[in-house]
Order: sequence, then structure tokens, then C-alpha cells
Amino acid sequence: MLPKSHRLHKAKEFSSVIQFRCSASSEFLQIFAKPNDLIYSRLGLIVAGKIEQLATKRNRAKRLLRELFRGQQRDLAGLDLVIRLRRPVARDDSSRMTDEARALMLQLQRCCG
Repeated sequence: MLPKSHRLHKAKEFSSVIQFRCSASSEFLQIFAKPNDLIYSRLGLIVAGKIEQLATKRNRAKRLLRELFRGQQRDLAGLDLVIRLRRPVARDDSSRMTDEARALMLQLQRCCG
């Protein structure tokens, strides 16, 4: 589980990252990034009910993305990330989504970090 300090909570924090306009997109995800003045990275997740109607599916997608972020956190130090799910993720597509997320995070680390 991510500590509270490593998460974005307020709408102002989310909009600040999104308005910075450093982003990367793929079939499943859109990731926004903004440098922060901290020694660690922070994560915000947007999984709309419009995209995944069932709460269990929304929670599963968020759990997968949080776990991936935890593994990449050391490489992403000093970045705030907002990850937005763009389309529903079937169980079969989970590994594809995490691969895309990993590639997008690496791309954003190079351009914003």
C-alpha cells in the first residue's frame, strides 16, 4: 500500500499535473507528469465510472496501476503522475495495460524528469 504522502488527493493537485501538459497516451491509458520538489514521486488515479461501470473492475484497475507504480517509484523520483484509464480493461488485457503503463512512465521520466 502506498503511504498517503505518495498519493495525490486534492483536485488542485490533479489539475496542476494535468495543466502542466507533459503527457503520454496509449490504447488503455493517458499519463500526465509534472516535476515536484520532493525526493519521492506521487500518484493520482482517474478511473471513471463511465469507463468501468462495476466498482470491482475499477478497483482492480487501480490496484494493478498502484502496484506497477510501487515497482517503478525509485526511477520516477521527483515526479507527480496522474494516470487516467481511457477504456475498459478485460482480464486478458491486464498485462498489456501494465506493459503500456511501464513504457509510458519511462517515456515521461525522460521528458519531464
